[in-house]
Amino acid sequence: MSLKGVELQIAIPKTFDAGKMADQSNQSMLSNQASAANASSRQLEKNRASVVDSKESEKTGQFSENSNQQFSDQNKKESNEENAKMEHPYKGNFFDFSG
Repeated sequence: MSLKGVELQIAIPKTFDAGKMADQSNQSMLSNQASAANASSRQLEKNRASVVDSKESEKTGQFSENSNQQFSDQNKKESNEENAKMEHPYKGNFFDFSG
């Protein structure tokens, strides 16, 4: 397929424009990735610093874990007792001997 002079007058400037647009999109992707990496590293540093400062909250967290475990154990015992007391809606109530 050969291109005529008129077609080249339109095609060549459009290829330069397309190349510029592709380069701009690549540059914007790279800058977006760099800013995301920068933000994640700042967040990581912030998280590291906050862990060092939270020594006091660790002590209270241990107390709450023990109380939560006791509460969950008590709930399990109560639910097991309730399940034992409950009757099944149809199991054991009707026998079909017509079979």
